[in-house]
Amino acid sequence: MLAAIVAVPTGAAAHRDQEPTVIGHRGASGYRPEHTLESYRLAIAAGADYIEPDLVSTRDGVLVARHENEISGTTDVSTRPEFAARKATKTIDGVSVTGWFTEDFTLTELKTLRAKERLPLVRPTNTVFDGRYEVPTFQEVIDLAKAESRRLGRTIGVYPETKHPTYFQSIGLALEEPLVRTLKRNRLTSKKDGVIIQSFETANLRALSKVTDVKLVQLLSSAGKPYDFVVAGDPRTYADLAKADGLKWISTYADGVGVEKNLIVPRDSTGKLLAPTTLIRDAHRTGLIVHAWTFRAENQFLPADFRIGTDPNARGDLFAEFALFYGLGLDGAFSDHPDVAVAARVGSR
Repeated sequence: MLAAIVAVPTGAAAHRDQEPTVIGHRGASGYRPEHTLESYRLAIAAGADYIEPDLVSTRDGVLVARHENEISGTTDVSTRPEFAARKATKTIDGVSVTGWFTEDFTLTELKTLRAKERLPLVRPTNTVFDGRYEVPTFQEVIDLAKAESRRLGRTIGVYPETKHPTYFQSIGLALEEPLVRTLKRNRLTSKKDGVIIQSFETANLRALSKVTDVKLVQLLSSAGKPYDFVVAGDPRTYADLAKADGLKWISTYADGVGVEKNLIVPRDSTGKLLAPTTLIRDAHRTGLIVHAWTFRAENQFLPADFRIGTDPNARGDLFAEFALFYGLGLDGAFSDHPDVAVAARVGSR
């Protein structure tokens, strides 16, 4: 069974001429509350090549790092009586969401909040850091990457994701203009600079391809479709974009794809791995790099083949999962546990 799983489609590994890129997913979020400077700092210390801030906007148009614009799960806002009246229900990408939203806070107000662990039942040890850290701005993340690059003598890249770009455009807080402006201010403007912009939508990446020369990556999920396709009435889904013709189209405006792991190695109904698809080979044939998300150590996030024991929150064999994907020619990995990604990369040489 395992021999069939790890068989490499022809040409997949041959495309890669350097070792896989390790991206600290929201920092080292397996060990610290996500999207905090401490999480990013720890990811860098673990050897990550890039740190990943998801970007949303404040009311005054400042880009900050949060997984979502709704922040009750990642900050202490729900315990702050001075902001109780800010609770609202909004429709985000067609889904009704109730909570507190970054676009209803100025940066000054947002800086009074403190971050907390988003998955406290899964990662209870991370909760000891609740209340310690601020919500960082995109500029602060860049400043950290620059400072650590100088200190370590190696380039630490930033890999920002534009979150809900159609929604933010609709409320007059488009993410793209301040993103490009910030990059220009920091002299991060070319493909050789340590910046990769990613998005689950296509329209904003296509627009960005005309105003910046930094690398762009189209994110692909195993289900659904880009929300800009929903708005435009485009019938294509993420599954369509993951096919050879879809990848060829993506290559007209992007440098790579960031794909959900199951699009590369599917799982059956019991969570066991099936044979790999040809996605990596197909993407490489169009000149696209392939990064995959999200690699996490806990059993509940791993395929059944690599789980250890029955506790869903216990750590399984994440090293083995990395070995499998690196062997298939994967160009990079988003991981909550970048230390394991780095260790497996060394082992795959």
